[in-house]
Amino acid sequence: MTNQNLLAIAKEYGSPIYVYDAAKIESQYNRLTGAFKKVKELRINYAVKALSNMAILQLIHGFGAGLDTVSIQEVRLGLAAGVDPSKIMFTPNGVSLNELEEVAKMGVQINIDNLSILEQFGTKHPKTPVCIRINPHVMAGGNSNISVGHIDSKFGISIHQIPHLLRIVENTKMNINGIHMHTGSDILDIDVFLHAAEILFDTAKDFKDLEFLDFGSGFKVPYKPGDIETDIEELGDKLSTRFNEFAKAYGKPLTLVFEPGKFLVSEAGKFLVNVNVIKQTTSTVFAQVDSGFNHLIRPMLYGSQHEIHNISNPLGRERFYSVVGYICETDTFATNRRIPEIAEDDILAFSNAGAYCYSMASNYNSRYRPAEVLFMDGEAHLIRERETFEDLLKHQIPLKQIENA
Repeated sequence: MTNQNLLAIAKEYGSPIYVYDAAKIESQYNRLTGAFKKVKELRINYAVKALSNMAILQLIHGFGAGLDTVSIQEVRLGLAAGVDPSKIMFTPNGVSLNELEEVAKMGVQINIDNLSILEQFGTKHPKTPVCIRINPHVMAGGNSNISVGHIDSKFGISIHQIPHLLRIVENTKMNINGIHMHTGSDILDIDVFLHAAEILFDTAKDFKDLEFLDFGSGFKVPYKPGDIETDIEELGDKLSTRFNEFAKAYGKPLTLVFEPGKFLVSEAGKFLVNVNVIKQTTSTVFAQVDSGFNHLIRPMLYGSQHEIHNISNPLGRERFYSVVGYICETDTFATNRRIPEIAEDDILAFSNAGAYCYSMASNYNSRYRPAEVLFMDGEAHLIRERETFEDLLKHQIPLKQIENA
């Protein structure tokens, strides 16, 4: 997408607005599958939580991917998007037995990450195929909030509890067809990932009827020019070799599964905002925009950096700006960032807005959630309408109605 494409979208649909580049999503999918081309059976399950718009699910499913879901609502979205239930993995955390049972009835692959629910589910449904999520006790990820494989994490069954796990499986005679792990997001050290993979391989030896091994994802993407990222080609080469060796020793064909979210959609997304006010204080020049952490919370929640481009004046003289939102609390997107000179009503484009931006948006301050646009084959397609005031009122019950009841 060019700046002119983005400016035309902002003019037609207004701001703030999320825009996704279909070609970039496809190139990322092809890059990942190409990195693991030595593996005969490879399955990519897109992590729906990253960006759950139905059109995006259909686009990625069209490339050949299944879905990784973490709630029954995401499962239903996948089914509504036309994805076969056999291509959907359900990897929740801390959900009730009832929710697991309801999803299992849909024909979706269940992934269980705690001993209590495992025993209850296995006792009641011993024939239903179940994947087990282990916690390898490997610290990985770029932020403590997104590192989920360490010893204090709430995710997964500890590798130190494997004997207990095996007793449950033996006592219930339940059907374990997969083993899963996910260490965290923004993984840079391939050796750490490969170390965790060895723990998964070692665990898998105790299960004789496996069909797949799921290695999660968490691959880091670049957030600025020259930024470091996961070397997916090196990882693909090393892990493919090791996986093929393990599958041969295991004695039956196994499928290698990944569940990328950010890797597929992050770089494809742009978030466009309008500059409402340029405000100069005694020490700072603020560019105040028509959005806030209600639409893009990652800089405030994770300390993440999103490149900000002035697409209205890309060749202007660079100056230092603090880019802030219109929320009634501190919502700073960038501090003293060098950006081509900004004027009121310019359009700024935030990069890496495809993952965990709309999906974490809210109506805080009673603001509307923005529209979403998919740029595909040279054209912009509206895939979600901007919310209206009627949407804010839709599920509210006025006091007068209660008094007259």
